[in-house]
Amino acid sequence: MIMYSDFPSWITPEIIPGFPLRWYGLMYIIAFSTTFFLFSYQLKRSNIKMNQDDSISLFLWTILGLLIGSRIFATLIYDASGYYLTHPWMIFWPFRNGSFTGLQGMSYHGGVLGAVAGSYLYSRKKKLNYFQIADMITAGIPLGYTFGRLGNFINGELWGRVTTSPLGIVFPFAPRFSTQTSWVREIAEKVGIPLENTSMVNLPRHPSQLYEAVFEGVFLWLIIWFLLRNRKKFHGYILSLYLVGYGVIRFIIEYFREPDRDLGFIFAWGKESEPTALFLSPWNFSMGQLLNLLMVVGGLFLFFLMKKISAKKEITRKELNKRGTQTRPPRPPKKKKKRSRRK
Repeated sequence: MIMYSDFPSWITPEIIPGFPLRWYGLMYIIAFSTTFFLFSYQLKRSNIKMNQDDSISLFLWTILGLLIGSRIFATLIYDASGYYLTHPWMIFWPFRNGSFTGLQGMSYHGGVLGAVAGSYLYSRKKKLNYFQIADMITAGIPLGYTFGRLGNFINGELWGRVTTSPLGIVFPFAPRFSTQTSWVREIAEKVGIPLENTSMVNLPRHPSQLYEAVFEGVFLWLIIWFLLRNRKKFHGYILSLYLVGYGVIRFIIEYFREPDRDLGFIFAWGKESEPTALFLSPWNFSMGQLLNLLMVVGGLFLFFLMKKISAKKEITRKELNKRGTQTRPPRPPKKKKKRSRRK
């Protein structure tokens, strides 16, 4: 009995075969457009004075920061070879061996830092309340993020760990395993993959890109947009809860996603840690999980910090209003007009 699915053969990374335009790049455009539309929707219903040109400029600064941050993070944190440390000019060079390849390798966490930096600099330049702006941008990010993960799935990249679940998919570009290994033969037999006349086999994996699209994207967006957005208690409320929510969900989903082969597990505290393609212990943590944990801590810190600042401002406002009432001179009593009597 077959207990897996093959990656759809009709899905290809290129929109038109032979042209460098790829679905992944198009998904980025859709993601940015979706986030911008949701930001504009909120802006029209807010008290922030920004015109269309200002909104576009804000997003250009944010997107530029995102691309720079995600690319630098990917090449310096996730590249264990050290190549980019000795060849820094190659970080943003989109050509390899004379052909256009684009910027292969982007880090979400680096993108967050870059986007924060870009939007903050523009907010300071225009003297806007950064955290008020950040809350509005953040409210639409998860839905836009969904399309980015769909782009990863179309590319057949960032696959999950090997699984015997019926949800498993055989990704064509995933590394193959030797049929001489006992666990490989066991899994192949369970899912119904024949091993005759082959020394290497491609095993089904969790479609972790789709898990992320559903839970870090659609699910998180529904919570923020419909449950949290209209209950905002202070500036920075949505941003901080997004950092916590995303970090927790992504931390869990990382258990279904294979760690980067060059890095492996950052903390291998389980009894077994090899092969990394299998889930062997919840105490083996990848680089992604470490960064997500830091993201949660940062979100909680920001939440309580902004809550404290907001409470202080509210107390100060009430005290000023009270003092203003006490020092205000009393109004003189109104003089009653004497009615003239006619004789």
